[in-house]
Amino acid sequence: MSNRTVSEMLVDALVDQGVSHVFGVVGDALNSVTDAIRTTDGIDWIGVRHEEVAAYAAGAQSQLGDRLGVCAGTVGPGSIHLLNGLYDAAKAHTPVLAITGQVPLSEIGSSFFQEVDNDHVFRDVSVFNQTITSPSQLPHVIEQAIESALSHRGVAVLTLPGDVGPMEVPDGTSRVNAFYNPSLSRPDDDLIDRAAQLINAAPKVTILAGIGSRTARSEVLELADTLGAPIVATLRAKEVYDWDNPFDIGQNGLIGNPSAAAAFRDCDLLLMVGTDFPYRDWFPDDTTVVQIDIAGSHIGRRTAVDLGLIGDARLTLDALLPRLERVADRGHLESTLAHHRRWSDRQRKLAEPGFDDTLVGKARTALDNRDHKIRPEAVAAVVNELADDDAIFTTDTGMSTVWFARFVHMREHQRLLGSFNLGSMANAMPQAIGAQVLHPERQVIAFAGDGGFTMLLGDLLTAVAYDLAVKIVVFDNHRLGMVKLEQEEAGLPEFGTTLHNPDFAEVARAMGATGIRIEDPADLHAKMTEAFLTPGPVVIDVLTNPDEIIVPPDTSPGQAWGFAIAKIKETIRSRGDDAEDS
Repeated sequence: MSNRTVSEMLVDALVDQGVSHVFGVVGDALNSVTDAIRTTDGIDWIGVRHEEVAAYAAGAQSQLGDRLGVCAGTVGPGSIHLLNGLYDAAKAHTPVLAITGQVPLSEIGSSFFQEVDNDHVFRDVSVFNQTITSPSQLPHVIEQAIESALSHRGVAVLTLPGDVGPMEVPDGTSRVNAFYNPSLSRPDDDLIDRAAQLINAAPKVTILAGIGSRTARSEVLELADTLGAPIVATLRAKEVYDWDNPFDIGQNGLIGNPSAAAAFRDCDLLLMVGTDFPYRDWFPDDTTVVQIDIAGSHIGRRTAVDLGLIGDARLTLDALLPRLERVADRGHLESTLAHHRRWSDRQRKLAEPGFDDTLVGKARTALDNRDHKIRPEAVAAVVNELADDDAIFTTDTGMSTVWFARFVHMREHQRLLGSFNLGSMANAMPQAIGAQVLHPERQVIAFAGDGGFTMLLGDLLTAVAYDLAVKIVVFDNHRLGMVKLEQEEAGLPEFGTTLHNPDFAEVARAMGATGIRIEDPADLHAKMTEAFLTPGPVVIDVLTNPDEIIVPPDTSPGQAWGFAIAKIKETIRSRGDDAEDS
């Protein structure tokens, strides 16, 4: 190859990898890159208003397509703005390539205008991080970046000084050939035999299934049937196990339910499959634990493990299942399923828009809904009813994720994205943008908190500019609800959590989107239906009851940031939980 520039070779390599979109904000150091995208078939530049949105959108595409996502930020501040979204991709273990600009070669190290040390800034978030200083580094440095992101399922960063991108590569430079051909393995037979012995000796088994078991869904269901074991799914695995699963009892942890907590507490053996569930305080004490994970570093990281099996979940379960004895006593499964049905029935009542709040029980509850404000439970339940069978959902970190987890029952071809490991605010709309760009034919619904939505509100203009039919449901309770809960459970008065929000529907209309405001519970179903049938981007501003929160029954001193607020000994309780669930 000859007469190709560094930037053109980079863009060609992205096309060869199946990358169809690059998200970013244009700038001087990236001009050669964006021009190469402009003149190359099969790839488009998606200009956003904030680089953090670019990183989130790229990560969303990577997770949905199981392929490389790409974002870009120019010199200094533009690159730094990528960081939060890149950390989300890193903690989600999804491959993303970040192209970052840099000052001209001759100015590096001189504290030039906007200069930052990208190699230092991105060191922690990345699995590969290099600056291209010469065309002679091609194609190898690009191949290494792509292969590192794919093989390590993480973030690769290529920094491109503004004067290097337009440089021509030497004659005879070969085209970029990046390879990723993962091989799968399972543990040796002696370890499989040991696992079978432990499992067969346990009268009551509970399965904790994570997103790492996605390709082993049928094997996990067969496992549950053989062992008479309930399945507790992590939030990321909700899309895998919500549907057509007679063993499902939902999630554990702060956003979980009493049935899942009881299944943990009452089991003799906990079998973890493809999960790095991080909340130590929800794991059972004095229980045998067998963990299956493809990453050896995950084994025993969250709780003491009696036997770790390092390997692909499907291959490992294929070898394990013939060695297991069918459990005749289904008492553990039947009792947890019955418990879950009773809890679910009470939860469904909360989702009725006109439900009269007199359900108290022994747990501390929030204030009664005497003003008949819209229940967030009802909002989630209506979305659940109206969503397409292949809808893609995104959820902001916080209470909107709680309502999604409890009141949206996912179907086979639906997908779910969120900042479930990083726990960042403001991810829902950016991820929805990335999803809608990748799948313009599918319905994309964002569950946005009012705090998170306003953080990156400017990129609603991106949805408008590209006519993206995202439906953004804003849970407008004028509160940072999860922070309010943290403060209350720590015995502190609520402080700094009140949000002075505008009419988001009016704001949306001013920005060129459709805005629909819902204030009356009686209008919820009709207006939500109208919103979902409206073409283009729609913001649905739903005024929800700020006092409708979930409440943990017991806390101990100390705080664990993110979802794990305080050291909660049992799962959270809402008004639909009663003394039977304690």
